[in-house]
Amino acid sequence: MKIKTIDVNALEWFDKVNGNSYFSAEVVLNYMLSDEVILKLPFQYGYGDHYNDVAMDEIVKKLDINYDGRRLWKFCEENNIILRTSKKENCLKKELI
Repeated sequence: MKIKTIDVNALEWFDKVNGNSYFSAEVVLNYMLSDEVILKLPFQYGYGDHYNDVAMDEIVKKLDINYDGRRLWKFCEENNIILRTSKKENCLKKELI
């Protein structure tokens, strides 16, 4: 499978009691193309753009890609892949996937 696009859509919840951030995300490979693949990243600890690192790990694992780096943007740059990322902050815990 040749990856042409990667879309990462994350939701973030901040636990005010303990001061921790959590996220879940959906990763869409080849959005709106015939070989579209959707990967779900479950509710887990992380803040900032950590969701991109976890997305890269999941892509490598699910598609058995041999890639030593950890940064999603670098992988896309090196392989001429369109990358679109978004994160909705201040979500309710129940909104996370």
